[in-house]
Amino acid sequence: MSSYTDFDKASKTVKKQISETEERIGETTRQFQSEFAKAFSEMSKTVMSRAGAEMQLGLELSQKLSAARSPSDALSAYQEWLTADVRERSEGARQLMLNYQNFITESTQLFSNNLSNKT
Repeated sequence: MSSYTDFDKASKTVKKQISETEERIGETTRQFQSEFAKAFSEMSKTVMSRAGAEMQLGLELSQKLSAARSPSDALSAYQEWLTADVRERSEGARQLMLNYQNFITESTQLFSNNLSNKT
């Protein structure tokens, strides 16, 4: 009869451990999804902001080219546009990499915290 009692205790212990593990997995998944949604939202805002800035630069170029009275005026307008475009694209790439780096850092911390809570 003692072996049945031992088996019953072991079974309850295993069930409890499985339940706790499932809860940790669920919580980790919810946190990861939340971080992913936040990062995606930030990246989307950055992309939309950059798209608006690019459209504005194109509009300004068009206006300057329409007002150009000589080839040197047109060349100057293109040079200004190109300088601003390169600066904007550079900033966009920097911001995208920063968002990606933050997402990776937070995800790594999330998983390492959950792994350390496991022990």
